[in-house]
Amino acid sequence: MKYAVDSDICAYLRLIQPRYDGVLGEIQEEAEEKLVPIIPHEVARFFSVLLTIHPPKNVLEIGTAVGFSAGLISRYLAEGGHITTIDRYELMRVEARKNIKRMGLTDVITLIEDDAANVLPNLTGPYDLVFLDAAKGQYAQFLPHLLRLMPIGGILIADDVLQSGDIVKSRFSVPRRQRTIHKRLRNFLWDISHLDCLESSIIPIGDGVVLCVKTKEYTPKEGEFDDDWEE
Repeated sequence: MKYAVDSDICAYLRLIQPRYDGVLGEIQEEAEEKLVPIIPHEVARFFSVLLTIHPPKNVLEIGTAVGFSAGLISRYLAEGGHITTIDRYELMRVEARKNIKRMGLTDVITLIEDDAANVLPNLTGPYDLVFLDAAKGQYAQFLPHLLRLMPIGGILIADDVLQSGDIVKSRFSVPRRQRTIHKRLRNFLWDISHLDCLESSIIPIGDGVVLCVKTKEYTPKEGEFDDDWEE
């Protein structure tokens, strides 16, 4: 898989940072061998540090894949914590269900089998950690729902936001079939960077990670999420 960050740097970071033990480590290794798209190891280590500093109680994950990231987050939950994860792809959900059971987390992780676009309007939250790792073209669409579901002090993390470096290019420089996703993802990055209810950073590890903290209540404004700001 191609990443926006220099491949030699990524390889070095993955070499020097400790691997995970137990079943979680087995799931990570299996996914990497099969080229299943889970968060890369340097991003996983970033999670470990962040969640050690700020253990979450109620977590919402959009994009389960094979359950690795949910299993990782579970290691850092506050007492009595719970993870709700959403995925629309049955092929991934089959593996996720197996892996959640392997990790002994069936009481900790709830897997919702549907498209997040259908699920988010009906959730009530609050979720003090939201991890967004689904279809990149939907990030901007999901954002207003996530802002509603997060309390003040809540954390939003979004993965794979740099499109292997293509995000810096004009949309006319990327293949036509990718232009809609390219535009929507750039809009998402603009929105999280300029909303006055968020303090945000875009971190160039893996293929780009967004880290946001909700600093005050979100009040929708007319046209705020219009996607015509970009040329």
